[in-house]
Amino acid sequence: MPDSPSIAVAHLGCEKNRIDTEHMLGLLVEAGYAVDTDEETADYVIVNTCSFIQSAREESVRTLVELAEANKKIVITGCMAQHFQEQLLEELPEAVALVGTGDYHKIVNVIERVQQGERVTAVSAEPNYIADEHTPRYRTTTEGVAYLRIAEGCDYRCAFCIIPHLRGNQRSRTIESIVAEATQLAAEGVKEIILISQITTNYGVDLYGKPKLVELLRALGKVDVPWIRMHYAYPTGLTPEVIAAIQETDNILPYLDLPLQHSHPEMLKAMNRPWQGQVNDDIIERLKASLPNAVLRTTLIVGFPGETEAHFQHLCDFIQRHEFDHVGVFTFSAEEGTAACNLPNQLPQEVMDARRDRLMALQQPISLRNNQREIGKTVQVLIEQENPTTGQLIGRSARFSPDVDGLVYIQPSDSDPRDFSAQLGTLALVNIIDADPYDLFGQLVTAQQLFGKSSAAIV
Repeated sequence: MPDSPSIAVAHLGCEKNRIDTEHMLGLLVEAGYAVDTDEETADYVIVNTCSFIQSAREESVRTLVELAEANKKIVITGCMAQHFQEQLLEELPEAVALVGTGDYHKIVNVIERVQQGERVTAVSAEPNYIADEHTPRYRTTTEGVAYLRIAEGCDYRCAFCIIPHLRGNQRSRTIESIVAEATQLAAEGVKEIILISQITTNYGVDLYGKPKLVELLRALGKVDVPWIRMHYAYPTGLTPEVIAAIQETDNILPYLDLPLQHSHPEMLKAMNRPWQGQVNDDIIERLKASLPNAVLRTTLIVGFPGETEAHFQHLCDFIQRHEFDHVGVFTFSAEEGTAACNLPNQLPQEVMDARRDRLMALQQPISLRNNQREIGKTVQVLIEQENPTTGQLIGRSARFSPDVDGLVYIQPSDSDPRDFSAQLGTLALVNIIDADPYDLFGQLVTAQQLFGKSSAAIV
């Protein structure tokens, strides 16, 4: 396609957005377009935007304005295109097209129409598309890791969340489709597959009439990939059957990402999550008993309208009681279109910021203690980066998920001709020798060291 325009793609937002970006890249490359990251020389720049909370929206707007000031032809895709289509077209004459969250598979047709002089709006009012293993994809993650979307959208209506408006109701892929894509990824050399959806524990309800996460996990256990990690597991969906599937499936990591949001029943009821309020403590204790080696991550919201100091102290006590490995804390963001946007008793931003900082200060020594328990262990680490100057390797152990958790910094081992090489995208054995609240530090295991260890000492 010698006369085809060059296209740059700017990705913003979460891993769900990343998969959309990867499919657009795959479709464009398959159609013969030249695609890269050089926004200065590209004829068109596709910006896959995020609109989840105010700060993410501001980042998207800054990117769009900078490109507009550079007189770039912009194709706006993703959540902001779905959310603010009319405003974007009015305020950004440089925007030649808008593509919604359920329409990214139309990107080649959109570019073709733009080339013919049309200003295109491809935004479905109710997103219902989900890509499968047959949709072209060009991965943008490090070579050893890939995200695998098992479902899109959400049927819940949490008061603070705009996701159902932006991405529609839940629609799951079949188990066969997911396993087929996982098998493809394994054949490409991927060592870690991360399962994502809005509510992973609700996987399959729309398709099969009941949750099918147990069956999915057991089917994925037959795929030749060492690590499979789950994100966004609602605690109420972690049934004894799901826990058993994690226990009995060797490549399913005991890493549980629990989006709890709060601990106080009154706050959870106000958030339209009342089913969760009475079970947090029981479920977490059951998880710890059933999966003693589990790594627990959670995300929390402080400053939800009406949150009192007593509510916040309840959350602080909860965090100290359960000692999560990783905690992410967000301040409440009043999103237009959500039930919480116009609730009374909105808190000042400075109060929300102070509570976030207090909660993170409580969590830091907990994270440090949990990381320090890794010292002396020999663990598998997925190697993802190499400092070209020092040769230092950087990766992640099974207790760290990409982007949201820590890293393992690996010092070169003492010279030994029998050292195992550690290439990017491979799993290596590392002795953990130090830790801080976020990261681990270690040395590559040598052949001599390994032969002196029992298999039970390697985790």
